[in-house]
Amino acid sequence: MATPSMNLSSLPKKTTTGKLQPTNYGALSTLVVVFFFWGFIAAGNSVFIPFCKHFFHLDQFQSQLIDFAFYLAYYIGALALFAYGSFGGKDLVAKWGYKKSIVYGLLFSALGALAMIIAVNSNAFVGMLAGLFIVGLGFSLQQTAAQPFAIELGDPSTGNSRVNLGGGVNSFGTMIGPLVVAFALFGTTAALTDTQIAGLSLSKVIILYSCVGILFIAAAALFQFSKKVPHGVSTEKTEKANKALYSLLIMTGLLIVMFAPVFSSYKVDLTNASDADRIAMETYRVKWLFGALAVVIVTLLISYVSAQKRPDGWGAMKYPQLILGMLALFLYVGTEVTIVSNISDLLSKPEFGSIPSSQAALYISMYWGSLMIGRWVASISAFDFKPSTKQQLTFIVPLVAFIIVLLVNAASGYAVHIMYYYIICVLIQIGAFYVSKDKPARMLMIFGLLGVLAMAIGLATTGKIAIYAFISGGLFCSIMWPAIFTLSVAGLGKYTTQGSAFLIMMILGGGVIPPIQGKLADFLETRSNVVGSGIHESYWIPLLCYAYITFFAIFVKGVLKRQGIDYENPVMEEEENASPEGAFDLQPG
Repeated sequence: MATPSMNLSSLPKKTTTGKLQPTNYGALSTLVVVFFFWGFIAAGNSVFIPFCKHFFHLDQFQSQLIDFAFYLAYYIGALALFAYGSFGGKDLVAKWGYKKSIVYGLLFSALGALAMIIAVNSNAFVGMLAGLFIVGLGFSLQQTAAQPFAIELGDPSTGNSRVNLGGGVNSFGTMIGPLVVAFALFGTTAALTDTQIAGLSLSKVIILYSCVGILFIAAAALFQFSKKVPHGVSTEKTEKANKALYSLLIMTGLLIVMFAPVFSSYKVDLTNASDADRIAMETYRVKWLFGALAVVIVTLLISYVSAQKRPDGWGAMKYPQLILGMLALFLYVGTEVTIVSNISDLLSKPEFGSIPSSQAALYISMYWGSLMIGRWVASISAFDFKPSTKQQLTFIVPLVAFIIVLLVNAASGYAVHIMYYYIICVLIQIGAFYVSKDKPARMLMIFGLLGVLAMAIGLATTGKIAIYAFISGGLFCSIMWPAIFTLSVAGLGKYTTQGSAFLIMMILGGGVIPPIQGKLADFLETRSNVVGSGIHESYWIPLLCYAYITFFAIFVKGVLKRQGIDYENPVMEEEENASPEGAFDLQPG
């Protein structure tokens, strides 16, 4: 996932001596390792999903519970921090300080790695989910603190570059994560049958998570015992938003109600069930899961209407751009994750080349590498280059990034020649960057439309064209996190920090959307009685998500203009940047 950059124009540029504050490179080096972990683990799960499906004999929905557990933890962690701040009047991260918060988050993730080791040693899938959930909780705490912490590790005027550095390292982690995890799971780039996968040993997974856990602890120790690392303690009080909190808590409760019957239904033995009974069961499950999606959408829309009528008590959610942006971010994260989490099953079908799970890492790495390509290009705007230099880099950087992705995969033993023509998709993205001109609403609209088009082409075709189309979703997702952030927090003033917290919670989409697509695939397969027939059609889910994101990009322009904010023009209302809190301007990168 992209890490947003911040506009630091309102912060002091120099020390009292007139010189820039020196950058704490030791602490920064350790911090970017944390950024790397986020990408490495999240992308590695994309390979872990198909492996677990065959190893534990799961259906598509059950395999997607890996994403469910991991991204749900982000939401629960962020919601817990917000609830603490709302009831206690003090931000817990601010109370602990950025340094201790990252240390605690790393140790929590190390505990999750230990839980993973125990579960893997016991061949317990539920235990693995619990381990990933704990790792995700630690990541939630780390992400809350890491980005402002990066600002404090040097002069505020150069903080933007440090955040972008972290984002670049994060993207590199997403590219190599699938390759490393694939080697740990399969031990080869050769084709393995489902039967062979089911008979593999998990010993290398234990080694992998042992190394990850040790690195978590080592990073925590480096932060804890470094005397040069600032504590980052804040005394600022948290803005209360009780109505918003209650709305989110109700949504959480309703999500539990929707998912519980689906989980319970798996206790029913369908081994000897008739086709009619199987169809009835899958229909039952898919209805509850689409009900979960409806819960999120309806809750946010009701909050939107209620906050417009009586804004008191809603905090940042009284701003329409934020609530609509929360839904957009929920669907964006869901789209980003679900495309790649379900793609291994898609590739295994004859019409897509019958590519086995053991060889899917190339395509998964290319997908996450596509996000890296876009984010590296978007980060160019964070640096003070001449316009002509920016134009040149906008063309050169994505081509270099694409070559890096190919070289890394080639070094891992994969036949990358089948991805050569993917350069066409990269060139289309380059053109989109030139047309969007760094304007967040225009960029989000263009990339959203390209996402819709890519999914439509993928649904209408098969083979290499469809594979390229679905993987290109990574190219078009690459700028969406910062663009949605930018538009959603515009004009929030003193509520900017709180609004950012609400947006972070919407990482929940990565836990909700993939299981829904997985269950839709199961339902369509059961109804047609043809093995694997539903996975292709299930990609209507990301298409519809892209469609809403496109709508948001168009609609929010009018919402912001009515508030006197116009990101399409170089000059904005002075009131917009009047307060330091309102100066946070998240830019693509």
